[in-house]
Amino acid sequence: MKYEPKLEKEIMCPLEYGLNIFGGKWKSRIICILASKDASRYSEIRKELNNITDAVLAAMLKELIEDNIINRVQYNEIPPKVEYSLTEGGKSVLPILQNICQWSKNHTDGELDKKLPICKTCDQL
Repeated sequence: MKYEPKLEKEIMCPLEYGLNIFGGKWKSRIICILASKDASRYSEIRKELNNITDAVLAAMLKELIEDNIINRVQYNEIPPKVEYSLTEGGKSVLPILQNICQWSKNHTDGELDKKLPICKTCDQL
């Protein structure tokens, strides 16, 4: 059973719209993983996000596809093969995420800074 919010989320500004599409705990991480390769399979994404459930990953991938951030290509072969990759819209989000990553590194205290690993796609760091 899919979770349905009681009230439809009201988007108040363009920033909130964008954060709804690529923000949150998982979506930005999925985008960064897909940015590191031309295409990735579900199991590869799942391995990078070691503490995500299959239900949440499937839902996040579906939402990113619906928002035209990622592509899903299914190959007609046995065993079935499905690959995910960034769309041009997804690639256009990368500089924004890299800027947020840079900002975060610049504004964390010394102790927290040691706990934040450098992202694979943050080429400015």
